[in-house]
Amino acid sequence: MIKRTRFSLNRIIYPKLKLEDFLKFVKDLDLNKIELRNDLPGGKIIDGYTPGQLKELSKKYGVEILTINALQKFNLAAILPKTLKELKKLINLSLFIGCEAIVLCPNNDVNDKRGSGEIFEETVKALKSFGPLFQDSGMQGYLEPLGFKESSLRSLVTAMKAIQESDYSVYKTVYDTFHHYIGPDTFDTIKNDYDISYTGLVHISGVESNIPVEEYRDNHRVLVTEQDRFQTKEQIELLLKLGYAGNISFEPFSKSIQEMEIEEIKSAINNSIEYISK
Repeated sequence: MIKRTRFSLNRIIYPKLKLEDFLKFVKDLDLNKIELRNDLPGGKIIDGYTPGQLKELSKKYGVEILTINALQKFNLAAILPKTLKELKKLINLSLFIGCEAIVLCPNNDVNDKRGSGEIFEETVKALKSFGPLFQDSGMQGYLEPLGFKESSLRSLVTAMKAIQESDYSVYKTVYDTFHHYIGPDTFDTIKNDYDISYTGLVHISGVESNIPVEEYRDNHRVLVTEQDRFQTKEQIELLLKLGYAGNISFEPFSKSIQEMEIEEIKSAINNSIEYISK
């Protein structure tokens, strides 16, 4: 049984709500954790609120902010100075609002012509550059491998090795069930080659469309139900068996979820939690 307190909602699940309404939505579901984003329409992480106002709202609704999602193209050396500036801003905001970690997403571009060795070196270089910022702030960076073919970091094992090579203990990974399924890692890889203690957060979403694996994109990601084709429930069970004791965050991008009526999506989330937990 997974305790309800371990479930979180990434704001992408229902982006139409203003931030305070989203916090109330989370509280109404008897949940207490969220992830913020910097890629919603308007581009404002905390809408029109000041950091102080958001801190008060978080307290009012009893909601904890797990991450800001995300620092994009973190492992692309060509833009590292720009990425460092962006990271400083994200860390400063996080410290004001009581957020615990920044999600780091790799370059995900079909025009990326770097070889695997060069990509790994640039990934480690970025982590070494970011390390003092995370260390001094007491925050963490969560590397999120993306399973897409064009992604420059597809594997949790490679992400773990890059963290080890960086020599900074401020990093963990995000295990995303969607990206794991379309990426190179298998159940055996996770059991034999990956150390579960490196996992800082688990992102979950289901997929029900019957198309070839290489055609899946974010818009196919829905809530996890019995119709899921990506073994999401089995993936979660494996992580728990290996000793994962952290948070599990819903991150469905599908418009079919985002456009539900509010009572309909509350019911769907509750059903999904019940299905996963039993």
